[in-house]
Amino acid sequence: MTWELVPGRGAHEQQQEELIAAAQQAAKDDKVHAIAITDNAGGNPALSATYLGLELLKLGVEPLVHFACKDKNRNQIEAELYAMDRAGINNLLVLTGDYPVKGFQGRPRPVFDLDSVQALEMVSRMNQGFAIPGPKAATHNQPADFFAGAVVSPFKATEAELLTQYYKLRKKIAHGAAFIITQVGYDARKFHEVLQMVRSIDPHTAVIGNIYILPFGAAKMMNANQLPGCVVPDRLLDQLDEERAAADKGKSARLLRAAKMYALLKGMGFDGVHLGGHNVKYDDITYIIEQGEALSADWRQLVPEFDFPQPGSFYYYEKDAATGLNTAQPADRAALPSELPVGFNYRLMRLLHHLFFTPGQKLYPFMQRRYAAKKDLRKYRLEHRLKVMGNDCRDCGDCALMDLAYLCPMSQCPKNQRNGPCGGSYHGWCEVYPDQKCIWVKAYARLKAYNEENRLQDLYLPPVNWDLNQTSAWYNYYTGRDHSAGSDGGTVREH
Repeated sequence: MTWELVPGRGAHEQQQEELIAAAQQAAKDDKVHAIAITDNAGGNPALSATYLGLELLKLGVEPLVHFACKDKNRNQIEAELYAMDRAGINNLLVLTGDYPVKGFQGRPRPVFDLDSVQALEMVSRMNQGFAIPGPKAATHNQPADFFAGAVVSPFKATEAELLTQYYKLRKKIAHGAAFIITQVGYDARKFHEVLQMVRSIDPHTAVIGNIYILPFGAAKMMNANQLPGCVVPDRLLDQLDEERAAADKGKSARLLRAAKMYALLKGMGFDGVHLGGHNVKYDDITYIIEQGEALSADWRQLVPEFDFPQPGSFYYYEKDAATGLNTAQPADRAALPSELPVGFNYRLMRLLHHLFFTPGQKLYPFMQRRYAAKKDLRKYRLEHRLKVMGNDCRDCGDCALMDLAYLCPMSQCPKNQRNGPCGGSYHGWCEVYPDQKCIWVKAYARLKAYNEENRLQDLYLPPVNWDLNQTSAWYNYYTGRDHSAGSDGGTVREH
């Protein structure tokens, strides 16, 4: 059992004092095992989750620090990890993070230098003893002792956005996530589905179900996609609207719903629950746990109460008519049409890549020799013009186009996600720019047209090497300077 608390802005404000008091109250018994502290939740500035984690640790409370990539470059991430390791803060929930929305004199500039998969890779390497390159040989730091987890959102409506979530989930586990916490949703089949998915990837990875104690106000925001990644369908919103007419404004109903979710998740086989909600008191947490335990023996009877799918929602597994959950049989995705058309530009890119960029093809050695002989790397105007027109290129020099169906994550994804989508898409549309499709949804559709969508599952891209910024990506590719050479955990060239 973890309980999520949200710090606010300011150092000495009442909200921070109430957070500490609630954590101390939880520490007096063993019902809650850790207090989770959010990291600038919703993209808003707040008191540092790392500092609060240290303060809780001194009070004898086990912290679970949310560690988001949105506000920190890789050096700051490394520095903060050193600080937490030195302080004895071991539990991390590694996140991409919400896109920043507020700050001093306006919206801050987002960072997203690492994505959550790359950050997990850094944490894993620190646990092994971080290698520090030197002039003659690498030195190694003492191993850290982090226990890192990650988040997944199974509550997606379309095939493309759900499968790319699961592809990224596989990478998170492969790169060090020891536990997985779900996003906020209220669909029993989706909860069951993600449990089955994690167990199929690695049966030893713990799965924690997210229970948000849902009032009408928050539900209305989630229903309107104003809290990205959190899903409340219309029918559940209508139910909450009726409940708030009660004398207690629906509090007893929402606490009972949370207790029933607790029972349902325990019955399914989840390893724990992650409890959260606005203005929730410790007495509420105690009620949910105790009532949830009492209801858990009859958890199968509760499945129909959490039948809140999104309209037209795609499920990875076939439905089990007897239980209302899932069978072990994956749905037949081959029979489903592609969600987006495959245009001429993509087909042309595939042809050009086959001719010029595929090892073993006749033009590849010619291009390799030509670029190896280049001296002035600033003269790459033809490449620049072609890629700006066709791919909205920003000349990062460490190009991911051939890995991501010729879509640029540096220009077309506001969070620069190179290993999978963030959790904020809605029916395939981008969290930040809701009038454009998520590029991972587009990449899935393009590759599915050629039965190659599973390529996205095995792809791991290291972070951009900014030494290559504003240089020729073609030169870097042909001479082995970029990630495609397969060095440092990068991909290989057999695309």
